[in-house]
Amino acid sequence: MSYSFGILDQSIVFPGYTASEALENTVKLARLAEQLGYDRFWVAEHHDSPSTAGSSPEVLISYLLAQTESIRIGSGGVMLQHYSPYKVAENFNLLATLAPGRVELGIGRALGGLPRSTKALQKGVTEHDSLEAKLSELRSLLVGPTDEGHPLAGLTASPLPATPADVYLLGTSLSSAELAAEQGLPYAFALFINNDPETAAAALELYKTHFNRERGGEPKPILALSVIAADTEAEASELAGQHKSVRVTLGSGKTVNVATLEQAAEFAKQAGETYTAVEREADITRGTKETVRARLVELSRQYGVDSFVFTTIIPDYAKRARSFELLKEAFAEEFV
Repeated sequence: MSYSFGILDQSIVFPGYTASEALENTVKLARLAEQLGYDRFWVAEHHDSPSTAGSSPEVLISYLLAQTESIRIGSGGVMLQHYSPYKVAENFNLLATLAPGRVELGIGRALGGLPRSTKALQKGVTEHDSLEAKLSELRSLLVGPTDEGHPLAGLTASPLPATPADVYLLGTSLSSAELAAEQGLPYAFALFINNDPETAAAALELYKTHFNRERGGEPKPILALSVIAADTEAEASELAGQHKSVRVTLGSGKTVNVATLEQAAEFAKQAGETYTAVEREADITRGTKETVRARLVELSRQYGVDSFVFTTIIPDYAKRARSFELLKEAFAEEFV
């Protein structure tokens, strides 16, 4: 089987590093990904966080496109609920005009930050369309002017590129899978955020079963997961450390995923709600290249996917780069 591999880099500002150094490492990693033959390189969107430098994926994407030659560069993802579909379409139409065939627009459904950053991003917004409505409008604006039935008929997100950005929907739940299926979009399930295998399996099955082929042809499921490969099992375990994931349930019933119990408390405080938090060991595929390859092949069969996006959280850039090199070696004969 042939596999498609990509990288999601979150531009993490590890202790002892600066934001400038974190972004410099993101650029180096994008160049390495191209050199190694990865299919895509995505960057994340996080707000009001001193531990992440990637607050504006569209700006970072433009720089990465200029620093690379052929690899597809995209967002993992743009938090559309905060923004005007028109402005997002303008940004990505401009990017796709500058780099035809190389731009991918991943849409995220999370907030991308704490409640106060959401309030700041949406300050002055008087219209609150559903994500489904915004997504439909965005997709329309990526390919042409709005139709006669639109309140702003004839509106164009200039420039219109010859090859528009490909749109992906990212998610961690059944509802995101359902939306991706209805819209006929490629769907990436973030196992590194929600590591419940039952939810992952149900979401991907729902997506494939209910996929709208009239809009999107064939379903394109992607599994996004944490991976750490090293030259020895012991080193891989040491690099994986004690990463945790915390699922927060607010009093209103809304759920979010954060990295620490401290972040859970801060999120609830800013939201002004009571909460409960469940801490779990992070699900990291780790080991030598042989071990990692075996697990990825197993996951491919388990979830019925042949496309993966990897995130690797290692402070030492050289060891992070080595992890991606080992992944390349592990699938050398099948790497596309």
